[in-house]
Amino acid sequence: MAKPDFWKNNKRYYDLKSYWRNMFGCNVHKLSIDAGFTCPNRDGHIAVGGCIYCDGRGSKLRQKGELPSVASQIASGKKYYSAQASKFIAYFQTFTNTYAPVAKLQALYDEALGQEDVIGLSIGTRPDCLGPDVIELLGGYAKKYHIWVELGLQSVNDKTLQLINRGHNFQQFLDAVKALAGGSLNICVHIIIGLPGESDEDVLKTARTLAALPIHGIKIHSLLALEGTPLGEMYKNNAIQIITKENYVSLVADVLEILPPNMVIQRLTADGYRDIFLAPDWAMNKLDVLNAINKELERRDSYQGKYY
Repeated sequence: MAKPDFWKNNKRYYDLKSYWRNMFGCNVHKLSIDAGFTCPNRDGHIAVGGCIYCDGRGSKLRQKGELPSVASQIASGKKYYSAQASKFIAYFQTFTNTYAPVAKLQALYDEALGQEDVIGLSIGTRPDCLGPDVIELLGGYAKKYHIWVELGLQSVNDKTLQLINRGHNFQQFLDAVKALAGGSLNICVHIIIGLPGESDEDVLKTARTLAALPIHGIKIHSLLALEGTPLGEMYKNNAIQIITKENYVSLVADVLEILPPNMVIQRLTADGYRDIFLAPDWAMNKLDVLNAINKELERRDSYQGKYY
């Protein structure tokens, strides 16, 4: 395979920064927003406690007290990143950002889009929190703005989804993708490598399945054990094994080779709050993990999409 010309980068995958430059002709940065949402598998609507790897504290802003307004959060982010980017995406990140009445969602999204140099939204949510009214709202924004819907999936295996207390199944994810696809909305999917009970083949099954769906972007996370979570307790009780750096790097390279070359790679590893971080130690050095993935692709003389 020849490296795709449209990437216009010096990497072996189509990273988000390159995508922004290609689409808008400038650097674009995502500004994280905590709008005060919770999740249906945390508040008792579907389940309690949330996903087993989530500590439930939310953003650092939330931990400090009353949340600033969306406009204030964007202003602070722009001030910090103005030297790195000229356009911004308002990223509603913390918990499930479509889990509220449509009128409330519209007010929050309108506030974000009303800020100078904000060209779109990225909405982090769950497959089971996207009713027709929410999708209609987002589709309306997509006629004028650049809109991403980020779906937490983690795995296509229902047994895994049940174990990690996701509160939804794979079919609900497929239904959400079908409902979102076909218009101007961009779909990004989150997966985790190293989930309890999953084999390497399970991870590749997830990648092959997503490669065949109308998905525009992906975030790949490493499983993190955090203090104060059920997963953290499982780790401390030696009930689970945490994936090694070598295995993680190899699997990420395998996944990239399977994905289509035009799928935007928005993330390749994860890092957690250092004050509650338990394992794996190697995940604390994000740059080192990214460099290791690059070296593995170089060693293979491989690229994203080689076996798509």
